[in-house]
Amino acid sequence: MKRSWYWLLFSTRGSKTRMRIIEGLRENPSNVNQLAGALSMDYKSISHHINILMENGLITQAKPGYGAVYFLSDEMEAEYSHFEEQFPLAEKSKKKVKGGVGA
Repeated sequence: MKRSWYWLLFSTRGSKTRMRIIEGLRENPSNVNQLAGALSMDYKSISHHINILMENGLITQAKPGYGAVYFLSDEMEAEYSHFEEQFPLAEKSKKKVKGGVGA
């Protein structure tokens, strides 16, 4: 997995949201409104993270404009197994940091 992708998905403040978006789009390509409903999140937050994922080549859209449907890029699809492997490790690491030593 690209180092920049790892950083975006596992090391930054919005990484958990971006991971949820990636998982959601893998299961069901969707527009921002559909994702916001499925993830029980604010439209603007989803839109912000979608833009970050687009800029970094993790997702793509069928056609630009309002209501655009987003899905994983071919490159992300090819790397998805690495993403799945890292997801549980990242979650465990974040819990440990939040809970302190021995959490």
